[in-house]
Amino acid sequence: MNLDLLLPDSDLEPELRAFAQRLRAFAADKLLPHARAIDEQRRFRREMVQELAAAGVLGGPVQRAYGGADWSPLQLALAHEELGAVCSNARGFCAVQTGLVAQCLQQYGSDAQRQRWLPLLVRGEAIGCFALTEPEAGSDVAALRTTATPRGAGYVLHGQKHWITNGGIADVMLLFATVDPAKGRDGITAFLIATDRPGLKREAMPGIELGHRGSDHAVLTFDGMEVPADAIVGQPGRGFAVAMGGLACGRISVAAGAVGIHRAALQAAATFTEQRQQFGKPLAAQQMVQERLADLLVSLQASRLLVWRVARRRAAGIEVPADLAMAKLHATEAAARAAEESLLLHGGRGYSSAFVPERLLRDVQGLRIYEGTSLIQKTILARALAGR
Repeated sequence: MNLDLLLPDSDLEPELRAFAQRLRAFAADKLLPHARAIDEQRRFRREMVQELAAAGVLGGPVQRAYGGADWSPLQLALAHEELGAVCSNARGFCAVQTGLVAQCLQQYGSDAQRQRWLPLLVRGEAIGCFALTEPEAGSDVAALRTTATPRGAGYVLHGQKHWITNGGIADVMLLFATVDPAKGRDGITAFLIATDRPGLKREAMPGIELGHRGSDHAVLTFDGMEVPADAIVGQPGRGFAVAMGGLACGRISVAAGAVGIHRAALQAAATFTEQRQQFGKPLAAQQMVQERLADLLVSLQASRLLVWRVARRRAAGIEVPADLAMAKLHATEAAARAAEESLLLHGGRGYSSAFVPERLLRDVQGLRIYEGTSLIQKTILARALAGR
């Protein structure tokens, strides 16, 4: 197989090529041996946190002042493609830990909040979660119902969050609650809270997830949790902007991770169809199979270029919401098609967890949903096109 057509290396300058190859080797050495097992066992592997920290992944995009490596957005995209190609659970953990929490805190937090928590998050000594989604508030963030009622010098929290990745194991949470439900988004306030405070109940999400089964997903219930005023991130009533900023940090990881899934699906399909003999010749020699492989290759490159485009525009300070919406929409939908085609090209073998397409097909569905569904991305693009 000509891997040069699948990998990003030939389009990268030497320093970035070496960076991508280093992350690829790390993922193959530390993550790949466990990827199938943690999915089948539905087990979050705590050792992974320290492995990611030791490899510099948790601190990658964080400033050096807090122990990070100050990665460019393109380096982040390259790293998360490599993680996504091997283990979506690891990539998803990093999207929350480094994107939704660490980068968001770096951008919006106070000096005291950053000094206390960022070094711990970078070293993997603390795990973070982004407590935004609620049973009745998903895409419509402004509809959240968790309340923060002023009391004395602080606030009292009541409400519930669900589908919170890392929620059951987090040491610190970035929580979003409203100080005035009548104000809609203008009442939303962000809080940075250690999870050992009284008044928090944590439970695993009911049922069995379709994908990302090696991740921790939790229901968080707040019943009279008291927090001080200095837990606020930014200003009271300005939490909606903090939430959107955090999601923007995380979405580039989702898009890049989808490129990784797409690449893994295509590589598995190409390898299998070259080896599998049917009707007297390899499957890859069948014209209908060739058509599918060719289409997947083109869409892989298109997705990667869209992700790189938004990364470069972010670095240049000229990114607009439509850039990220296009990248996430195309990359996740193309990856879903690639995973499905790969499974079909594997035939009966693709229906088994002994082969990778089955897990890729399940994992990619989450990427189409969280941090802004594909339908939400289309709404963003349509409104931008109309000048709204």
